[in-house]
Amino acid sequence: MTADQGGGSNNVEIEPSEGLRIFGAVLKSLRELAGLTQEEFARLVGYSPAYIAKIEQGKRFPPSELPERAEEALGAHGRKVLAAAARSLTRRPGLAHRFQEWAGIEEDAISLYAYECRAVPGMLQPEAYIRALFDSTPPPLSEEQIQHYVTARLDRQQLISTRVNTEFIFIIEQSVIERRIGGRKVTTQVIDHLLEVGTRRNVEIQVMPTVREDHCGVGGPMYLAETPTCQWLGCTWPRRLPASGSATRKVSGRATCSPHQKT
Repeated sequence: MTADQGGGSNNVEIEPSEGLRIFGAVLKSLRELAGLTQEEFARLVGYSPAYIAKIEQGKRFPPSELPERAEEALGAHGRKVLAAAARSLTRRPGLAHRFQEWAGIEEDAISLYAYECRAVPGMLQPEAYIRALFDSTPPPLSEEQIQHYVTARLDRQQLISTRVNTEFIFIIEQSVIERRIGGRKVTTQVIDHLLEVGTRRNVEIQVMPTVREDHCGVGGPMYLAETPTCQWLGCTWPRRLPASGSATRKVSGRATCSPHQKT
């Protein structure tokens, strides 16, 4: 199964992999050997305690710069051990791992922009809509599996209420709502939910008209995040993957494009 920030019909949140559990255990051991709490370590490396906790639990892919940032807290030897553990993860490519890295970026971002043309963004999906997506996903899932993924997705949505100083901007294609996934009743719940979430001070939801002569979203769904250091990161599915650094130009172009879409 693949993972998806937007929560398209054939994408689901994933369970922690064995590799991520091992990396998390290594990080936890090194941190404890250094005599640091999660809160103390998080402050030294510049991430939130919640993000560090999920990395240690194997629920988030560690950011590539974590070993370097951790040298002050763990020492040169700790940095080398952590870097070696991280390299073992990079040898296992896959969208699921890249999604986990993006999920971590989400949790530390000060601004999040999402454009979706396939399905309502995962952050905005009511439970009935999530179930309707999974019910139409081949191969069929058991009720236990569906409940697991529903719970995971609803848990991720808590970011909107807990990160009150983070700006969330969603742009959804009108056709996504008119598609009526799950039927008229579910669609009514989706609309009511969008209206409710849209009343929050840190949330802006816009619907892109189906007829639009000037449209820079023809490349597909896009997600942009502004980090606490004012760096912009971008992630798109399925053709492109999380980008930063060498892909700055591409990310910058999408960051410029996103406000234009809102006009």
